[in-house]
Amino acid sequence: MHTTNYINTFIEVAEDSTAEKAEVPPMKGAEKTVAGLQFELVYDHPYQYTSDDLIFGVYARRNGLKKVDLDAEREKFFSRGQACMRASPLAKKYGWGVHSNEEGKVALYPVESEEYKRLAADEQLKHTRAMRSKKS
Repeated sequence: MHTTNYINTFIEVAEDSTAEKAEVPPMKGAEKTVAGLQFELVYDHPYQYTSDDLIFGVYARRNGLKKVDLDAEREKFFSRGQACMRASPLAKKYGWGVHSNEEGKVALYPVESEEYKRLAADEQLKHTRAMRSKKS
C-alpha cells in the first residue's frame, strides 16, 4: 500500500513560484479545481486530514464515488503510487506552505505569514519544496 503522508515535515512553496502572497485558487467555471477542493478541505479544517485523506477525498468527490464504495476504492487508489502534496498547485502556484504534524495531518500557511517563516526556519522539521512547475 502506497502513501502520500509526511510526518513532521514542512513543504515550502516551489523554487520557481512567483507567489509573493498566498491566494485562494480560483474556480474553473462552475466547478472547483483540484487546488480549490484541497484548499477548501485543509484551510477550513487544519490538522484534521492526512495527505492521503485529502488526496483521496478530492479524487472521490471529483469522480462521484458512493460512500458505500469508499473503502474498496481507497484501497484500489493507493495500490499504486499517487502524487503527494509536493505536486499540489497550492504549494507550486498559489503560495501555500503545507505543514504535516507528528500525526501526518496537514495545515496550510500563506507564504507571506510569520508562521510560514517560523516553520521554514524550524530545524526540528524535515523540509522539502513543492515540485517546480517548469523543467530546467
